[in-house]
Amino acid sequence: MDKILEDIRVVDLTHVWFGPWCTRILAMLGAEVIKIEPPWGGFIRYRPPLYGDAGSWFMCLNTDKKGMSLNLKNEKAKKIFFELVEKSDVVVNNFMPGTMKKLGIAYDEVSKVNPRIVYANLSGFGLTGPYSRRPSFAPIGEAYASYTRLNGDLVDPEGPPLPTTDAFGDLVPGTWAALCIIAALRYRDKTGVGQAIDVTQIEVCTHMISVSMNNYVLTGELPWKLRDKFPAAMGLGGIMKTSDGYVRIAAPAGAHTDRLAKLMGVEEVDREKFKEWVSTKKRDELVELLSKNDLPVAPINHIPDTLKDPHLKARNAFVEIEDPRSPTGKLVLPDFPVKLSKTPGKLIKRAPMLGEHNDEVLTTLLDYSKEEIDQLRNEKAIR
Repeated sequence: MDKILEDIRVVDLTHVWFGPWCTRILAMLGAEVIKIEPPWGGFIRYRPPLYGDAGSWFMCLNTDKKGMSLNLKNEKAKKIFFELVEKSDVVVNNFMPGTMKKLGIAYDEVSKVNPRIVYANLSGFGLTGPYSRRPSFAPIGEAYASYTRLNGDLVDPEGPPLPTTDAFGDLVPGTWAALCIIAALRYRDKTGVGQAIDVTQIEVCTHMISVSMNNYVLTGELPWKLRDKFPAAMGLGGIMKTSDGYVRIAAPAGAHTDRLAKLMGVEEVDREKFKEWVSTKKRDELVELLSKNDLPVAPINHIPDTLKDPHLKARNAFVEIEDPRSPTGKLVLPDFPVKLSKTPGKLIKRAPMLGEHNDEVLTTLLDYSKEEIDQLRNEKAIR
């Protein structure tokens, strides 16, 4: 076995970031992911900047997947969907609760066709509860879970709340969804029975502030008040300005601050002395100096810096894949970020063109003839 999920087939009904991120993880671990879009293209396929038939978001979030186009409001296309389900292990969707039921392809219907199926519902608020039918994107889950306010508090507790970058409220829930799909497959290995999974942005984002919430429950104090109340416990770390840039330093109280004092040639070090000392140093020289003295530090990079980082390059953190839609004919993307010694994950191929694998899947997997496929196109069931 080269890939841990190489014997798993996933029917992917996802869009935007939340769902595609989940199925992308499964694909990099070797699952055969068949992404189904409507014949006119999915929700973010055409979001600019556009390159050929896809935008940059789509090109990143749908790597390593096969592409099919099915009009699931067409009965013949729906028949194809159920035929795929019979030969698959997982179905993933992140439409609003109720949509799958309306289309006649919710878990109740799908599990009748294949009781071994693992059916993952991804949404903002879940299949139950008073908010269930509310629409949601990443920032909505973040805001409900206090994350947006906590971010603002890091800068100024009296100031405005601040957003996160790159859809934290999609990517973390999407990662949890992939984890739980694999857990459900493990259960199926033992019992032969599939199950439904209900993953929400609001609950995962709330889970991610467990430490801050626990501190509040125990003390009755918000995180910023605890930082003010126990400044010594926070140490001397933070974002600091050097003479030519910024660094992030993590120096908790104790041995780290003792090492800093020795390095600076003073008996005691406080935040003001430290900030002044840092401001006289060049960024890269300071990073080297603190690192050599076992003090956690990093330059504040931007994307071009991260792409050139020598450590990431040495660990083969990036992969180059061919994509004719790119101006250079290639894409450079972060590869699977965890090293597995026996079954490594890998990003291998570009995102599919719209309906690119219709004929391949229909003929090789479902035994459709060319004449039957032509008829499906004539009836607008597929692209």
